[in-house]
Amino acid sequence: MDVDQSKLESIIAQYDAQKGSLISILQDIQAEYSYLPVDALEYVSKEMDIPRVQVYGVATFFKAFSLKPKGRQQIQVCMGTACHVRGSKKVLEELERKLEIKAGDTTLDGEYTLETVNCVGACALGPVVVINDEYHGQMTPMKVESILSAK
Repeated sequence: MDVDQSKLESIIAQYDAQKGSLISILQDIQAEYSYLPVDALEYVSKEMDIPRVQVYGVATFFKAFSLKPKGRQQIQVCMGTACHVRGSKKVLEELERKLEIKAGDTTLDGEYTLETVNCVGACALGPVVVINDEYHGQMTPMKVESILSAK
């Protein structure tokens, strides 16, 4: 097991192992590991007496959960309508080129994860790139290098 069993026990205990707290438990596990390790999902299933398929179903249903490790720097490119018409596709392509990964992937060194999102709610600033909850508005492919080097 690659995960700290005592940490998982502690997280489950915070919610008194209530089956209705499965989402909260998974959120805490993801906060601890930056993703949901398979070993952790198996442990939760066993310890809480919840069928494995149900635990995996919750973990894969919500976009907020990830079964793959994420990078230390999380980059989200808004692809909503306002951002799209202002050139977010070109910004995404430049990020993919600079990071040498495609959207949905993490760099080999574990530094960056690049994702697309449907809307970040900052349409007036479009196109928008969010890095670790920091918004960068009116992005262009030319600005990509500067936001990456600032991190």
